[in-house]
Amino acid sequence: MKVASPDFMEQASAALRDSDKVERRDLLGLFLPLARDAAAERYGDFDALRAHMKRVRSHTMEHLDHYLGQFEETALRNGNQVHYAGNGDEMNNIVLDICQQHGARRIAKGKSMVTEETGLNEHLQLGGFDVTETDLGEYIIQQAGETPSHIVGPALHKSLAEIRQLFLEKHSLGERALEQVTDIVTEARSVLRDHFLKADIGIIGANALVAESGTSMLVTNEGNGDLCANLPPVLIICTTLERILPRAEDAMALQRLLVRSATGQPQTCYTSFYSGPRREDEIDGPLETHIVLLDNKRSDILASDYREILDCIRCGACLNACPIYVGVGGHAYGWVYPGPMGSVLTPLLTSLEESNALPNACTSCGRCAEICPANIPLPDLLRDLRHEETLRKLSPIRWRRGLRVHAWLLGKPRLYHQLTGFLMPLLAWLGRRRGAFHTLPFAGGWTGHRDFPAPQGGTFMKRYQAAQRRKKA
Repeated sequence: MKVASPDFMEQASAALRDSDKVERRDLLGLFLPLARDAAAERYGDFDALRAHMKRVRSHTMEHLDHYLGQFEETALRNGNQVHYAGNGDEMNNIVLDICQQHGARRIAKGKSMVTEETGLNEHLQLGGFDVTETDLGEYIIQQAGETPSHIVGPALHKSLAEIRQLFLEKHSLGERALEQVTDIVTEARSVLRDHFLKADIGIIGANALVAESGTSMLVTNEGNGDLCANLPPVLIICTTLERILPRAEDAMALQRLLVRSATGQPQTCYTSFYSGPRREDEIDGPLETHIVLLDNKRSDILASDYREILDCIRCGACLNACPIYVGVGGHAYGWVYPGPMGSVLTPLLTSLEESNALPNACTSCGRCAEICPANIPLPDLLRDLRHEETLRKLSPIRWRRGLRVHAWLLGKPRLYHQLTGFLMPLLAWLGRRRGAFHTLPFAGGWTGHRDFPAPQGGTFMKRYQAAQRRKKA
């Protein structure tokens, strides 16, 4: 899958010029964090649950080889076939091979960020397969030929009018109004029903893998995951190594964190556990189940100082609270994972050389760390990546030279105070008219969207010293 993270600045600028989408993101950035905070408060001691899961995840990552072995053993005992993929190409080829072995043509697919990461859809389509996304948001963006803008709500960037027009163009169903959300949902349901019934293969992801039972857990609000898993004769579950948890109660604790953080609900509509293929006395379910476990640099991350990012449960809460993400949207980040978690994960999964703009897409407000249900220190990880970027001289030379001059100046306090003592009153006088600083040399990135604030007079130190003299007088 193409990575466009090096173009973050240009993509962000373009996103800020789309006023309709900016307005919708502002509303989402207001509503979704409020829903999350209310759900956490209603739960009770939400922080204790976060701390408990942090301990569970730390223990699991410390003994990942043990729990992977236990999961494989129990999953095989349940009748599953387990595959390991070192990278995205290997996973895509494993899935393609399974589909070819069964002579499949139609594939019904549930929402999966892992398959977005590997570009599985495109790989299968090149192999001649008809792949249909069945999550409503994923289905919408698939019809539009776009990528997800949010890891929970893939089509949050789309307006009702845009979706209506898309369905009128893509569905040959004659004249109809499609004025209401319910009309759109009803039409999508009727179109997708045929795909579920005719699918030869179902592909889903997993929110957790339970080592002691060999089961996988999937959390959805639409039920499409169950239809993908139970109607086609063959089921393929694509997920990653770090989804492993020791016990079923650990998976349910994660679910309580995930749902409240993602959508503000106390419970999702569907939380399903899949153990394996249909048994002789059962009347439904797949006849064959494959579980594909992807590494794709997770082992490298686990051995690094960034290992805590593997605790991410893909709830999207940090996106909703991040002023950068809310401002520019998910597509500006140029790959699968946007927002604070993506600004850490993308450089680790691709390369810092390709994605060094992302760790800098941060105001250091710290809100992402405050609300992260997995207690991931996202601001610290972003700072570490920026430090690594500096050591490797990846940032533009003008930035490095500017910071070097600034550091040199800060090392000479007397000179610094003299310069600022002269410049602040001058800038205050020049900026006495409102809008005086609507353009500034070397500050177009700021003044292109807002006026530069004018200083109010003397420096803080000058004012402080004057106040101290008045107090003594």
